[in-house]
Amino acid sequence: MFTGIVESIGKVESLARIQDEWRLTLAVGDLDLSDVKLGDSIAVSGCCLTVVELSNTGFSADVSNETLRCTTLGEFKPGTRVNLEKAMMASDRFGGHIVSGHVDGVGELISTANEGKSIKLVFAAPENLTKYIAAKGSICIDGTSLTVNEVEGKQFAINIIPHTQEETVSGAYQPGQKVNLEVDLIARYLEKLFSGSDGKHGDGHGVSEQLLEQHGFK
Repeated sequence: MFTGIVESIGKVESLARIQDEWRLTLAVGDLDLSDVKLGDSIAVSGCCLTVVELSNTGFSADVSNETLRCTTLGEFKPGTRVNLEKAMMASDRFGGHIVSGHVDGVGELISTANEGKSIKLVFAAPENLTKYIAAKGSICIDGTSLTVNEVEGKQFAINIIPHTQEETVSGAYQPGQKVNLEVDLIARYLEKLFSGSDGKHGDGHGVSEQLLEQHGFK
């Protein structure tokens, strides 16, 4: 589990094919690896990966073909900058929002505009994710917990403050940039709760207005 608070900007050293899948090797910048061991999870631009090798300057993780298809990792090249966050500890301060590191889809940056010292970014989300994106709700973009300011159809807007521009890769975004998106986990559970057992078609066992009224919620 993660919070969406980026701890360091790393760089891709290599993405090499090993038999039928891939191994990603990263330099982690100033990320503290002293408490990281093999098998631990680190979010790489929002994608939860398992550490399989450690070095003095970074780590390696195995990446499946499915992950390459469903995230921006397939576009990684040596030198690509990435957001990094270690899995949170139970004692950590919860500064962002609940992030699983499971990418829901890939979005695209449509436009940028300066607003004072902040930058307004407008993204287009895959159509199947738009129902989970709400104004003043949370969204995770490349592993960064952000607040949605506006929503219009498939597009949504966020503002990046100077601190976030400096501490994440978002300050270098340009129109056309592809980004990993993870929608609010609570929104997904609410959909499941209200729609029924399969999450798509109500079967009479979901939460309805009638059921809420029967239990005193009006």
